[in-house]
Parts: sequence; structure tokens; C-alpha cells
Amino acid sequence: MTSQIWPAPAITSNLAAVRATSPLVFGLTNYIAAPLSANVLLAVGASPAIGGIPSAAEHFAGIAQGVWINLASLVADDPGILIGVAKAASARQTPWVLDPVTVGAGATANDRLAAELVELRPGVVRGNASEVIALAGGTGGTKGVDSTASAEEAIPFAQSLARKTGGVVAVSGPTDYITDGEAVVAVPGGHVNLTRVTGTGCSLGALVAAFAGVVPDRLQAAVSAHAVLAVAAERAAAIAPGTGSFSVALLDQLSLLDAAA
Repeated sequence: MTSQIWPAPAITSNLAAVRATSPLVFGLTNYIAAPLSANVLLAVGASPAIGGIPSAAEHFAGIAQGVWINLASLVADDPGILIGVAKAASARQTPWVLDPVTVGAGATANDRLAAELVELRPGVVRGNASEVIALAGGTGGTKGVDSTASAEEAIPFAQSLARKTGGVVAVSGPTDYITDGEAVVAVPGGHVNLTRVTGTGCSLGALVAAFAGVVPDRLQAAVSAHAVLAVAAERAAAIAPGTGSFSVALLDQLSLLDAAA
């Protein structure tokens, strides 16, 4: 296992590539996370588009550089839209990210949809430990949208899931772990306030999609996205007196990250 944190050269160069390219990143996400996800993407220089018009979803998935699908999206009551977006992205060989929100919490239809999306081979699966364990066939056990398992427990399940999809699986926790099925990269850091602001995990899925849209190495793209959010969270927590101001400071710090500095 290796470890990466900001400002490792690969991470800083990948952020510079996102800022220079300004990839269009299309997402299906939930109404709670949509504003923060869009602002996180804007803060790193990407161009967000969040699907609220079902008839346009596949079109935007086909023209975007990166796509992310959150199972708790605004259009989740019509699973065909999520499947259509995944297929449209795959048809254009556009990297897409699956965020399996609440998988393993007992919502059977949601779990079935997640399994169907996995069969479409997402470029990256990004979730908490319980979600990843459940998606890989284990017993994760979630508390709503929160994990009851540790990120370390999820590593072998993440490796198994990555081998199945042929992509990358990222497990969020106090230390994040990202794997392509063989290599495992740890990204330490971040701050507990990330768990106290709604939508930060969903926004991380969007951030991974932005990096995957410009970085051919999916493992390094996911590692870079996690490391960028981790360092921004640490810097935000150092100056924010509470969770409300932390949310604003997080966006500020993402926008201010500069390898040259």
C-alpha cells in the first residue's frame, strides 16, 4: 500500500489539468447535494451540469467529459434514466462515477438498481465503507447514509469490486482508500467536519468525475480528487469556527489551491 497527499506532483499536475481544461461534468444527484456539488466543481475549474430534465439526461451524458450518478438522485424514481445515462456515457467511453448511496440499508429496489449499474462497469465506484462492502456482496450495514463499518474493513471488498468492474473503487473514511483491484492507495487527512456538512460525500463523487474526465489513469484521477478535497478540508477547518462557515471555507480553499504556491 502506498500513500499520497497534497502537494504530490501527480496531484498538483492533475488539478492544474482540470483548471486548464474546464471539463463539462454531468451528474444525477439529489436536491440536498446539488448546490454544493456544483460549487465544488466550479471551485476547481470544472463546468457542472446537474440533471433535472429527464429528457435531456442522456444527451448531456453523451457530451460531457465526466459523469457521476448518485443513487439518491432527483430522478431516481425512474431507474431507466440512471441506466440510460450510464449507457450513454459508456457508449462514448466517457468515465462515469457511481455513488451507491444507502446500498445495504435495506432498500431492496435501490440495491437492485445499484447491482444493475455495476454490471455496466463504472469507471469509479465511490462510497462509504458500508456501501462498498454491501455492493461487493458483503454485509455492510448502514445507518441511513452513514457507514457502520471502518474504511479499513472495506479494503478487500473494494479490491474484489474493482476487479469485477475493471475500474477503480474508492472508500471514504478518516483515511480514504482507493484501489484498482491490485494496488491500494491511502489518502490520509481531511477533517471530521466533512461528515457534518450535508453533501460533501456526494460532491466528492462529482470531483472524482471531473478528474477522471481529464486524467487517463483512473486510479490516479480518483486519488487526486480525494487528496484535493482532504487538504481543502484541513485548511477550511483551521479558519472556520463552525460547520456553517466550514462549508463556505471549503469552497474558498478549493478555489485557492495552487501548486505554484
